Amino acid sequence: MKGISLALSCLVSFPLLAQSSAGNLDFEQLYNGTPVGWLKAGKVSEFKLSIDETTVQSGEHSVSIEHTGEQSGFAAWAQAIPVTFDGETITLRGYIKTEGVTNGRAALMVRIEPSIAFDTMERTPVIGTTDWQRYEITVPYKSAEAKRVIIGGMLAGEGKVWFDNMELLVDGKPIADEKQALAAEKDTAFDQGSGIELSALNQEKIANLALLGKVWGFLKYHHPAVATGGYNWDYQLFRVLPDYMKATTNHERDQFLLNWIKNLGDVELCTQCQATSEDAVLKPDHSWIGSNLSRELQDKLNFVYQNRHQGRHFYIADGGVGNPDFIRENEYSKMPFPDDGFRLLSLFRYWNMIQYYFPYKHLIDKNWHEVLTEYVPLFVNANSELAYERLAVRLVGEVQDTHANVYKGDEKFEAEKGKYFPPVYTRMIEGKLVVADYYTESKTENDAMAKKVGLNIGDVITTINDTSVDKLIEQRLVDYPASNYPTKLRDIAPDLLRSNNKTVDIEFIRDKTLEKQTLALYPQEELFVYSKYRREPKGKSYKMLDNNIGYVTLKNITPEEVEAIKKEFADTKGIIIDIRNYPSTFVPFSLGGFLVDSPTAFAKFTVANLNNPGEFNFRSGSNIPPADSHYKGKVVVLVNEISQSQSEYTAMAFRASKKTTIVGSTTAAADGNVSPIELPGGLVTYISGIGVYYPDGTETQRVGIVPDIEVLPTISGIKAGRDEVLEKAIEVIKSH
Repeated sequence: MKGISLALSCLVSFPLLAQSSAGNLDFEQLYNGTPVGWLKAGKVSEFKLSIDETTVQSGEHSVSIEHTGEQSGFAAWAQAIPVTFDGETITLRGYIKTEGVTNGRAALMVRIEPSIAFDTMERTPVIGTTDWQRYEITVPYKSAEAKRVIIGGMLAGEGKVWFDNMELLVDGKPIADEKQALAAEKDTAFDQGSGIELSALNQEKIANLALLGKVWGFLKYHHPAVATGGYNWDYQLFRVLPDYMKATTNHERDQFLLNWIKNLGDVELCTQCQATSEDAVLKPDHSWIGSNLSRELQDKLNFVYQNRHQGRHFYIADGGVGNPDFIRENEYSKMPFPDDGFRLLSLFRYWNMIQYYFPYKHLIDKNWHEVLTEYVPLFVNANSELAYERLAVRLVGEVQDTHANVYKGDEKFEAEKGKYFPPVYTRMIEGKLVVADYYTESKTENDAMAKKVGLNIGDVITTINDTSVDKLIEQRLVDYPASNYPTKLRDIAPDLLRSNNKTVDIEFIRDKTLEKQTLALYPQEELFVYSKYRREPKGKSYKMLDNNIGYVTLKNITPEEVEAIKKEFADTKGIIIDIRNYPSTFVPFSLGGFLVDSPTAFAKFTVANLNNPGEFNFRSGSNIPPADSHYKGKVVVLVNEISQSQSEYTAMAFRASKKTTIVGSTTAAADGNVSPIELPGGLVTYISGIGVYYPDGTETQRVGIVPDIEVLPTISGIKAGRDEVLEKAIEVIKSH
């Protein structure tokens, strides 16, 4: 039980949960089959998390969690709530029903961050088979220190559990009664649309709109009247936009903006506002408050900055580890194709989030101010839901962060890629599109699939529907956001054969002979279409290779296996740790401690100063504490373009050992806890929310984990079924 609690604590500490005001605690509101405001968390590959319309405590829906996999672990329905209410205790009530819960428990869960309180009913677990019953847990709150509240229901172990009709209380009172709604929350004037139409934009109007976007975002994050929830700032944009567009001179424009700021009320002198640290890694960029604006407007904006809001903010919070948490951004999911005003809002919102809260803004190739001006007419003139979604993807791609992609709400854009899938998994090898595997659940099915589809592993596809693969890649680069070129190719390659037709005509090279074929495509559900994180066999994550060499893949490692690995591999000649995947368990410290013989630094971070938007500073880094006994053999870590985020952070930890050699190819170059961003039209994206550096300050973002020994797969190796990266790792250990 202790291990489960610790793991859950680590999981919910990561800022992966979208935040909203507490709501939909009865699970009655659904969007695309998911309860609004709730997300799935934990080891979801081993559990089925569903909406249930037949087994309910009351109403029409409950939620359920059922263990369906072979491995242990836990899963949860979770909701994160921004702290906007005062009090000393938090209570979560809810109904639970169970069926055959063993080797763990069903439970309500509450966590107050940062590390204030945590309860998952360890002392009062729900096990076995039980009918609906109401349970509750109460934890200390300390509202002055709290940053967010995470609530939910979880299942650890086996069996099935249902949850329904939860209630959240502060000091014994429902939050709905405790909290008085702020003006920003009461404003519903534009819920059905902005009513704004923008047309015939010339260069002057485009420049003026770009300036409005900068002023709007600046006031959102700096002006005390906005930061305390005095205005629904989305809707204030719609209120001022029509009159703002009537300005015909710069003087009229600047006077309008000046009056707008004055109408927000007086700004009191700030006695707490600190100057930007001289040692800041990133400093606020107010270069746009320049000579193009009237002196009076410049002075007013600078005065707001010098007396900016301090402390708890209505729109932004600490995500728990120093990353920005955009806590009250409405995604307006009921308008999949937003009108002109909402599309412009989408651009302004995203641009300002990057401007003030992206730790890697300095690594963006383009001038970020020019990006805003470039995209204003594009967003205004987007004439369809598909065009809007494609623009959003391309805007996200401008920040060059592999974490920054569109993960929800881009249904039209995804549909355009094709609903029919090839039966083969393709990768870019030696600059060519190569058949690397089959979409089968087990490799024992590969021979049958090869005969069925007429393609062999190692075949090089050169054209698709009479268009060269090189040309197709060139066309699609802009639609696949990533930190570096290899990662773009990683994501493009499996999609090139997708189509909305049931066949594609291809040319391919096999044994130096050019061949042609019409390739049949299939609905995704008829294939085992696995993701970029390559298919792995189930079972143990570790095994002994020849020559007394241990092998561990982090793809399916469990917390329980870490100690077994330490014992079994203690006297081996070397250990190969394969991170060409995404780790199923967080092991930088538990396994990393086995590899070092003294406390060892391996990373440091930059975090946002929320009281000075745009400022990022280094904070103390991570140190690996050594285990009671440390490993004496050689360690080789395997990475490639599939290694991303936690994979890269883990590789950094293992690299801290003097015994470690990194073998493979450059990784996806996106490290750091993510921050979700919601945009109008139901779009959800992310950014890397903290900066991750080596202890000496060397960048990892856009660079990745650069291997000590570069080994790239070859076409001949793929064809022969060899793992050339693993072969090199064995060679390194044998020669040690």
